[in-house]
Amino acid sequence: MDLVVIGLGYVGLPLAREASAAGLKAGGLDLDAAVVEGLAAGRSHIDDVADAEVAAMLGSGFTPSTDESVLDGARTVVICVPTPLSEDGGPDLAAVKGAAGAIARHLSPGTLVVLESTTYPGTTDEVLRPILETSGLTAGEDFHLAFSPERIDPGNPVYGVHNTPKIVGGLTPACASAAAAFYGKFVERVVQAKGTREAEMAKLLENTYRHVNIALVNEMAVFCHELGIDLWDAIDCAATKPFGFQAFRPGPGVGGHCIPIDPNYLSYKVRSLGYPFRFVELAQEINDRMPRYVADRAQQLLNREGRALKGAKVLLLGVTYKADIADERESPARPVARRLARLGADLSFHDPYVTEWRVRDTEVRFAGTDLPAALEEADLVVVLADHAEYDAALLAGHSRLLFDTRGRTRGIQQETVELL
Repeated sequence: MDLVVIGLGYVGLPLAREASAAGLKAGGLDLDAAVVEGLAAGRSHIDDVADAEVAAMLGSGFTPSTDESVLDGARTVVICVPTPLSEDGGPDLAAVKGAAGAIARHLSPGTLVVLESTTYPGTTDEVLRPILETSGLTAGEDFHLAFSPERIDPGNPVYGVHNTPKIVGGLTPACASAAAAFYGKFVERVVQAKGTREAEMAKLLENTYRHVNIALVNEMAVFCHELGIDLWDAIDCAATKPFGFQAFRPGPGVGGHCIPIDPNYLSYKVRSLGYPFRFVELAQEINDRMPRYVADRAQQLLNREGRALKGAKVLLLGVTYKADIADERESPARPVARRLARLGADLSFHDPYVTEWRVRDTEVRFAGTDLPAALEEADLVVVLADHAEYDAALLAGHSRLLFDTRGRTRGIQQETVELL
């Protein structure tokens, strides 16, 4: 194989697709037998790769497998496995270590090994390298080792693997050159970092920047409501400045794998030095409390209309973590639903991408495919994900009371419609 990708999820499968399209013979290793069987049958399990694209990959020789022997003789191996948070707030590197062990058992001289999984600075050199070297080969001498942060934005119709600049940081200059040459075969622009730690830090810097700025506008949303200020309009006005400002908008919390999780890796590393990373910890605190704030605002809205939240029919619109995808990872809809349920609300949900949804052990009732009817039946509608299907006029026209946490109905002046 020219390439074997370990972990065929939201990061690994698009990478394998681009490599296959560029003429590389690609394979994939994944522990989930259902995922591998589906791919082998031409079925994709993620939003950004269509079934037809999987079929094209198979036609180009793509080989998904649960057997680590697929690694034998691979010229390049890229690790794209999950790195969730552990109980102590740092990254759980079990999957990375497992992948490294598998590679070590099949490692050949001259192979390029790249870690794309997000983690704290130092992981490539301090964790991955020693495991790989149990093969008897030395990193930087017998095989190449590099880190290249994934930059996948699920559901983004403009930027994908091919046209998003690829950062690579090598253990040695030769390792960096090997990684740059590999990615250069199917990525438009490759950017070489000084080393693996700089490349690891770049990923955390990108997501910490977003995390902190989202927290800023979320906190502003709370006090702007108290002051009677339309924050959404203020942000739109500020965004007209052609320099020095980037618009971030408030919401019911943060979701996905990156924003709620990745900055904690950096905080974890900083704490190991004996320092608190106060910006990240404060941002986490603010964003974590937004679901509760949303539920409390929902209760206040019903009170304003002379209706108790207990027993009220509350329809949640959009339970994925962002618009126009089926990805529910770390969605703020879940803590919102838990809080509303504890307060006695009769919950239902609607989402064009999800028809079955559980909050902990409880299945939330699907409101059906007739959106206007579902809106009219609810005492309160809460917009949690701004899917394109949710037309602002439709929502405002059919809802008795609408609480929009995503700004979908901005511009509609109606007493029954309230923005976060």
